[in-house]
Amino acid sequence: MPLKEWLSKPIVQFLLHTLVYFSIMLILFYLYDYSGINQAKFIYNDF
Repeated sequence: MPLKEWLSKPIVQFLLHTLVYFSIMLILFYLYDYSGINQAKFIYNDF
């Protein structure tokens, strides 16, 4: 029961939400970089 009380505090909820959203953003940035967007995929890329 003390865990529920601790998780119900507004500052704890704010920090947990911030951590979750930050990790989602890091995963999305990693996947965007890994996908190779903005890299030359064929020889006539500049035409």
